[in-house]
Amino acid sequence: MGISRRDLEEKNEAKLLKKRNEELEKDVRESKEREEKMRIELQRAWERLRVAEEAEERLCSDLGELEAEFLNQARSYEARILSLMNQLSQVHKSSNYL
Repeated sequence: MGISRRDLEEKNEAKLLKKRNEELEKDVRESKEREEKMRIELQRAWERLRVAEEAEERLCSDLGELEAEFLNQARSYEARILSLMNQLSQVHKSSNYL
């Protein structure tokens, strides 16, 4: 009793199916690994974005504070200049009367 041609074909087909199944399983593993790497990269990108947004908020806040400080100083300087101009004007008026 020998192995029939049909038995050989079935055995051959089973080997091919097994090989194909192994290839597909390998492809699935590799795909999952790529997916995990992409997920990690996306997570890192989101973290960098969050940090950048927080930095932008701090910078905007700092800029607003600096603008307010600048306006206060400008008003103070303007008031000081007006005061000095008035003093100078009074000195000129009083020196004209002498």
